[in-house]
Amino acid sequence: MTQPSVTIFHNPRCSTSRDVLQMIRETGVEPEVVDYLKAGWTKPQLEALLAEAGLSPRDILRTKEGLAEEMGLTSPEATDEALLGAMVADPILVERPIVRGPRGTVLARPKEKVLDVL
Repeated sequence: MTQPSVTIFHNPRCSTSRDVLQMIRETGVEPEVVDYLKAGWTKPQLEALLAEAGLSPRDILRTKEGLAEEMGLTSPEATDEALLGAMVADPILVERPIVRGPRGTVLARPKEKVLDVL
């Protein structure tokens, strides 16, 4: 039997991301793990993930550390194009983890949302 395909866009320094990775593994699935801080993002890749998850760039903008605010990205005037460009240039601006599973794609916050796509 073929194992379902699961990909986690992961930051190993993030406790939520580590928890989600463990939750996936506890289901018996070994996911493809993409350390997006090392691999980076492409605009088409982010656009595809957003379309699959039904999210906008603003929905996945990481605002916790303040970098997004410093860059003016939290302003209502910041366009989707500006957000995507900044995320490609600085991958830390993308909230994590994003998980692509057999039943869809989700930003796993809260972490239990990952169960919806496994």
